Amino acid sequence: MRGLHAASAFWHNSFCMFFNQFRPGCVPTVPPLSATARAVARVSLFACLTLCCLVSAHSQQTVVPTVTFTCDFPHSEPDHYVISVAGDGSASYDSDGKLSPESAAGDPFHSDFTASPAARTRVFDLAKRAHYFEGQIDSKNKNLASTGTKTLTYRDAQKSTSATYNYSPVPSIQELTAFFQALSTTLEFGHRLDYYLRYQKLALDEELKKMEEMSNSGELEEISAMAPVLQRIVDDPAVIKVVRARAQRLLQFPGTRSK
Repeated sequence: MRGLHAASAFWHNSFCMFFNQFRPGCVPTVPPLSATARAVARVSLFACLTLCCLVSAHSQQTVVPTVTFTCDFPHSEPDHYVISVAGDGSASYDSDGKLSPESAAGDPFHSDFTASPAARTRVFDLAKRAHYFEGQIDSKNKNLASTGTKTLTYRDAQKSTSATYNYSPVPSIQELTAFFQALSTTLEFGHRLDYYLRYQKLALDEELKKMEEMSNSGELEEISAMAPVLQRIVDDPAVIKVVRARAQRLLQFPGTRSK
């Protein structure tokens, strides 16, 4: 009991010593700020607030306007893909298309590329004409066959709008849909060509022949996005000359259709 009493006294005295530091008589008096110091403090506060506002405004301005197209169409190839085109020309493509019928699941594919000035002007002009996908754009006609669930999204510093549809009677939406579908077809060619160049060079001829036919009939968009893989085919001495010649012709083909 004596030991317990001693411990209690020790902690009691310790707490008293600690809190005695904060008695009014022990707190040092802070002298009032001079007029000059108060003026400096006000200027510093104003500068901080101004800087915060500028940083906030800059962060909004750096949001690059972007149009994104998403398509989900089960049992098609690919059955899911997403294309994004930004106002500065940067673009990306993601899909799960199969490289061969033997693939049990899709082969994820990602590609970053630069959209041509003509393509991005066209995309954003059509988005503007479509009122940036605000409101109803689907026909709501239940008698139409499903052609996949498609979503168009627009985003910039001031707005973020999106609309989903199967078929749209809006001309600008129809044109955007056709453009993105043709662009997906083009990029899937690039996906397969890259695979064949590495593993099945004999399959390149048929693939490039099909691609030439579709490009001549205006069914492809932004062939320039495939320039890296086409150039590798041209430069590969293990590829037969006729195939390299096809790749060379495609490299010289305009990246977009004239409108």
